[in-house]
Amino acid sequence: MVQEKRGFSLSGYLVFVVLIALHLVFFAMMATGPQYGGVIGNVLTALCWPGFFMVQPNQAKVLTLFGSYVGSVRNTGLRWTIPLFAKRTISLRIRNFESAKIKVNDNLGNPIEIATIVVWSVTDSAEAVFEVDDYESYVSIQSEAALRNMASSYAYDPQDENEVALRSHPQAIADKLKQEIQERLGRAGVTVLEARISHLAYAQEIASAMLQRQQATAIIAARAKIVEGAVGMVEMALERLKAQNVVELDEERKAVMVSNLLVVLCGDKSTQPVVNTGSLY
Repeated sequence: MVQEKRGFSLSGYLVFVVLIALHLVFFAMMATGPQYGGVIGNVLTALCWPGFFMVQPNQAKVLTLFGSYVGSVRNTGLRWTIPLFAKRTISLRIRNFESAKIKVNDNLGNPIEIATIVVWSVTDSAEAVFEVDDYESYVSIQSEAALRNMASSYAYDPQDENEVALRSHPQAIADKLKQEIQERLGRAGVTVLEARISHLAYAQEIASAMLQRQQATAIIAARAKIVEGAVGMVEMALERLKAQNVVELDEERKAVMVSNLLVVLCGDKSTQPVVNTGSLY
């Protein structure tokens, strides 16, 4: 495995001054002395000029000599190195990658649509250049492969309270997705800074049925809360009637009162009261 190491380079401004000074010296030699010495010196000095290159902030220059990796330069500004070195620019800036919406079956076999946003950057320029053919294409393909593998390992909705699911635990899913992608991209000198689900939905062919199931689940949960609250209110009403000696009710009347109160409290429509103008019994 090829890992990044520091390549040889000098300050371009210093070398520029030195080369200009050498040219002046060799031109003076040509004018005052043997011309062949000045000509050779000027030719050799001129061969040094291709060694200049620029390094922008958050960039690296990968240097190779006849196919052999000799190092990377991250020092910004004007630099100079041996002219025989081939130089390739690699961006170290943070980038975003948004995958396409892919269709995959979740852990329960339900078809879902899912997409992700991956924030990444190159941290090892040598691995990015020499370990993979095209590191940008590698990032996109491996990110989608990791997303597909992760999505098939979890259910869309939790089946119990402690189960981690795609929809109910976004942070846990994001951490797992980041780990999966990093394991695949680490060999390419890429570090994943963040990975999050950008789109999550049931596939169109089952979306309507799953929506009805979610609505039914929500209605059942709401009804359970209503019934629980209604039973507590009825119990409180009977206890207070008994404690304050408002009225004495036998078991039959209690059953009628409980029935009427539950109808009023649990009904989803407004009730129509019936006023009793006669006696209680």
